[in-house]
Amino acid sequence: MTEVEIGVSKRARRAYAFDDIAIVPSRRTRDPRDVSVGWSIDAFQFETPIIAAPMDSVVSPATAIRMGQLGGLGVLDLEGVWTRYDDPEAVLAEIRGLSDDESVVRMQEIYSQPIKPELVTARIAEIRAAGVPVAAALSPQRTQDLYQTVVDAGVDLFVIRGTTVSAEHVSKNAEPLNLKKFIYELDVPVIVGGASTYTAALHLMRTGAAGVLVGFGGGAASTTRASLGIHAPMASAVADVAGARRDYLDESGGRYVHVIADGGLGTSGDLVKAIACGADAVMLGAALARADDVPGGGFHWGAEAHHPELPRGRRMQVGTVGSLEEILYGPATSVDGTSNIMGALRRSMATTGYSDLKEFQRVEVVVAPYQPH
Repeated sequence: MTEVEIGVSKRARRAYAFDDIAIVPSRRTRDPRDVSVGWSIDAFQFETPIIAAPMDSVVSPATAIRMGQLGGLGVLDLEGVWTRYDDPEAVLAEIRGLSDDESVVRMQEIYSQPIKPELVTARIAEIRAAGVPVAAALSPQRTQDLYQTVVDAGVDLFVIRGTTVSAEHVSKNAEPLNLKKFIYELDVPVIVGGASTYTAALHLMRTGAAGVLVGFGGGAASTTRASLGIHAPMASAVADVAGARRDYLDESGGRYVHVIADGGLGTSGDLVKAIACGADAVMLGAALARADDVPGGGFHWGAEAHHPELPRGRRMQVGTVGSLEEILYGPATSVDGTSNIMGALRRSMATTGYSDLKEFQRVEVVVAPYQPH
């Protein structure tokens, strides 16, 4: 890839965000009703490649159940208010009512309460009782302590999600999580991330992960770029990790690892471009936080917003545009790509002549920076 000169002593490669690229129609078109948007990972089949992010503003046990009923997957954050409080609804109401000035300090206090293993078990049991696939997430730091409780409770898919997750974490103060050993000994598929480079993703794939989350600092509620100066433009990140998937497929003799775009996916157009760049599925936060039947009630925040030492996110107001079902399947009442996102994906695939997601990953893409009017 062509490098550019930052200065005499530093060169950098050009990377692209979703706003920098566009999809090009081909010679063939299809009827949107003939397009398949189904996705499967391990033994689990889904009608839609949408995963609800493990964030308290997005996923409660009830939301996870509803996502499953709508053909997607909801991932419960096992370090959120649902596993710290017997009555999380009151806590969520307080978070929604905080002023911007007081939100960080108060949220740090709220999330300093200990996680209760019995609540981990109870929340997972609630989702399992509804008959939908059960997915739950822990940060790498908490996985060692709580994973056995999670597995014993009957989780189907285990997500290890951090700002960034590496297969070679080095620490002088604590024994790091041995991802390869951990995944090998676990009886359920593991999705890990985020990763944003070819090399980091390839190492995660070699641990035995079933899926790799792609993204760093690009979420709507994240301030990582401002706080740490780190950010991975998502179009390039997804394409890089998809390249690692291709090479690992050859290296491993046919083992396919799913690439899941996670962050910077605010509209249906972003979702479409993520799959065009090589993603098998997408993990959505802010896009689903706009539903009027999710816990955030028009607000959105992630774990970075209440980090006890260095918050790298914010509680932001995203408003509401309709129900979870309307955001996924419509009908849309706005033109900004915030509802009927699956209808948009179907139409984009049909317009460019592709019949399923794997085919659509081969669609032609051009560099065409977006200039808003």
